[in-house]
Amino acid sequence: MPVIKTIGIMSGTSLDGVDLACCEFEQTGEKWNFEIKAAETFAYSAEWKQRLATASGQTGIELAFTNNLLGGYFGEMVRDFIKKHKFTPDFIASHGHTIFHRPADGLTLQIGSGAEIAAQTSLTTVCDFRTSDVALGGQGAPLVPVGDKLLFSEFQFCLNLGGFANISFDKSGQRIAFDVCPLNTVLNDLANQLDLDFDKDGQVAASGKVHEHLLKALNAIAFYSKKPPKSLGREWLETSFMPVLNNFNLDIPDKMRTLAEHFAIQIAAVAKDKPSGKMLITGGGAFNRFLIERICDHSAHQIIIPDPLIVNFKEALIFAFLGVLRLKGIPNCLSSVTGASHDNVGGAVYFGGK
Repeated sequence: MPVIKTIGIMSGTSLDGVDLACCEFEQTGEKWNFEIKAAETFAYSAEWKQRLATASGQTGIELAFTNNLLGGYFGEMVRDFIKKHKFTPDFIASHGHTIFHRPADGLTLQIGSGAEIAAQTSLTTVCDFRTSDVALGGQGAPLVPVGDKLLFSEFQFCLNLGGFANISFDKSGQRIAFDVCPLNTVLNDLANQLDLDFDKDGQVAASGKVHEHLLKALNAIAFYSKKPPKSLGREWLETSFMPVLNNFNLDIPDKMRTLAEHFAIQIAAVAKDKPSGKMLITGGGAFNRFLIERICDHSAHQIIIPDPLIVNFKEALIFAFLGVLRLKGIPNCLSSVTGASHDNVGGAVYFGGK
């Protein structure tokens, strides 16, 4: 089978920036091989951060404009990226940027118009991966597990530490995956209050003390006792998590130290069914040394932090792969993960070319 070349676009809830990855895939029998040829993160400007952070409160017409503008912005970015790396993709696959995620209400919205991306690049663009699954009664998330299963099968657990932490593993012959807890979205917001972009190596958290009453209150949040499938979004964070955190008048280092302990406890708890094995950790949180130490302290698993290209760009890689599966008509949303009525092929396609 010929090599398939694509570019994955990922914009996370933590507003760290836009990840672009030039990816190549080749299928040999049942096995998929991949290579990230080039990848970069492009930081959002202050104006874009503000626009996206407030998008959920925009009027319908304002949000429609933001959707188109962001798609055009992604398209221009990809066009320059292609030129810089002399890469000729067959198509583009874009996660977009999540504004609303309320699957219980049949609602999920990722903006960054695929039509605009296709228009800017003249390349076929796959986007809007979640809506079909939500329409079928699923959570529409997480979507990365099909990539974990097909591209990273040698690991018993795949843990991603992004804006939210999510985990993926096989159980009783099926792929199981779900969001575990919030993570960088909360930690970065607290770091911002100290005029830091993020807590480098977890140094601020390490300087604080665990507040036992806050830790107990966080661990008692109802989401953690709910069985999968389950997923998290900004709305849950604002209504169920932040009120608990903000109910305690603590210094930021103490809040961050307590959060690190809370996150490590929750991550270890969801992996307890398999007390040993390899756990692949990716996402920005993999560079938070203190958080990794706390996870190691609570877990007996062999923690594997891979090459920085995989750590930083695994989600962009896997959304590129979801685009491959979409265009081949192969299911890329697993009902065992999302709770949808059946596996489905997710993604809207905007054809490029002139």
